[in-house]
Parts: sequence; C-alpha cells; structure tokens
Amino acid sequence: MSAKKHSTKPTEKELEILHVLWQKGPCSVKEVHEEMGGDSRNGYTTILKFLQIMFEKDIVSRQKSGKLHLYKAIATKENTKQQMVDKIIDTVFEGSASQLVMSALGNNKSSREELKAIRKYIDELEGEK
Repeated sequence: MSAKKHSTKPTEKELEILHVLWQKGPCSVKEVHEEMGGDSRNGYTTILKFLQIMFEKDIVSRQKSGKLHLYKAIATKENTKQQMVDKIIDTVFEGSASQLVMSALGNNKSSREELKAIRKYIDELEGEK
C-alpha cells in the first residue's frame, strides 16, 4: 500500500525554501541553510526536516550526489504562483478574479509604473478578444 500523498500547497516556510531552489537551482541542505541566513531561526536540522517533508509532498525532488542529497523544485515558480492565486480566487474571493484585482489595487501599494503596466496588459487582453 502506498503512502497517502499530502497537499502540494506549500507552507510559508516551504515557499522560502522554494525561492532559494528557484534562484539557485539544485542545492544541498547546507546550501539552502546558508542562503536562508544560517541562523537558529532557520537551523540546519529544521531546513533538513522541511526538505524531507517537501520531498514526501512531491514539492521537491532529491538526487544523491556523493554523500550529499541535492534538492530541486519540481514545480516552476510561475506554476506555483498560479496555483496559489487560483486557490485564493476560489476560497477568498468566491471565484471572482475581478474582486481579487480590485482588492489588490485598492491597497494603495501599486506604483505608477505598475499601474501603467497593468493598463497595458488589460489593453493587450482586450485586443486579443
């Protein structure tokens, strides 16, 4: 009997680790630990345990390289972001992408450049229809 697969939605700490793997590529536990500051908040054994759990959840792959295990993100950054946004749209905004966009733009954190890029993107989307 095979082990039950866990949810592939990464936790906040798993996302921090994924950002390291997306940026650096395959890494050992030591490399991830050092990249995350190497302090007690992100202890070596804590990072190791998270990577083991992420491996069990099929979030990362693991390859033996000599005495080391190298961990690599399975999903791309873009795919992970899209899955998380889709989940937020479904659960928080009851399926309404426009409510998500209005909420995000209403937080007054968007710069003029970001708003200009958003307008351009909307114009491009409308041009495709």
